[in-house]
Amino acid sequence: MEWKWYQEIGEYVEKVRPLLEKREDLYSLFLGVLGQIEQKRYETFFLGLAEDAQGIAALALMTPPHPLQWIVCREGANVEALAANEFRNAEIGVSGVIGDKESAERFAEAWGGLVEIAMDQGLYRIDAVQKKLPKSPGTWRVANRLDAALLVDWYQLFGEDTGIGNPSQEEAEEKIADFISRKEVFLWEDGGRAVSCMKKARPSKHGITVSFVFTPKELRKKGYARTLVAEITEELLNEYDFAMLYTDLANGTSNKIYQEIGYEQIANPVHLKFGQPERE
Repeated sequence: MEWKWYQEIGEYVEKVRPLLEKREDLYSLFLGVLGQIEQKRYETFFLGLAEDAQGIAALALMTPPHPLQWIVCREGANVEALAANEFRNAEIGVSGVIGDKESAERFAEAWGGLVEIAMDQGLYRIDAVQKKLPKSPGTWRVANRLDAALLVDWYQLFGEDTGIGNPSQEEAEEKIADFISRKEVFLWEDGGRAVSCMKKARPSKHGITVSFVFTPKELRKKGYARTLVAEITEELLNEYDFAMLYTDLANGTSNKIYQEIGYEQIANPVHLKFGQPERE
């Protein structure tokens, strides 16, 4: 088994895209981030794969400070130790790993050190929105620059709620400005007041991802998020064959809402967070 690093995104994409697109829904995150790298939305990235005579055995992608995305393509390939050693030899720090639960746990064991579950995730897919869903009062619109200050606050609160990170004010402002410039964020308004948001992200050949679904605590339990996600998902499905989203399986409320809309769980990935690796 041989490990190979890639410096050029074009060469890597040409090599791995045919394999990833066989399960475009399952690998939507990996494909989506590759697309963002192609768009030069990341200055620093690491791309690698393990390969033998049978073909590609595993794929690795990382955009620091985000965790490693890890895909094992063949059962029994046993490539985690090889990959962990390659990252250590290249002196590339790994803060965590996202992937299929078993393969992510094997990589964590090979990496060594403290490991904690950052999020036990549900990966959901939808092909059609359920009909006759109850609808909250209001309408949706695309967010604009006048919404930036509100969305920066919500982005930081979203990070706290989900535990995925605590972005600084500067980071949140940069992210929201980018989202707005790309017309990726949608708002639900009730009585002229923005009450909920979501965004689209990481389009692939046939699909797109829904993320940043947030309603302030004082406005929850009114159905705003469900109505917004349902209506925007229906719009997205006019352009794409399917839509995807990740959930925290510990949040029963959000999982129930997405299932009511028509999202169906297709996988159970996990995000593991690492402490310092052990040294001999």
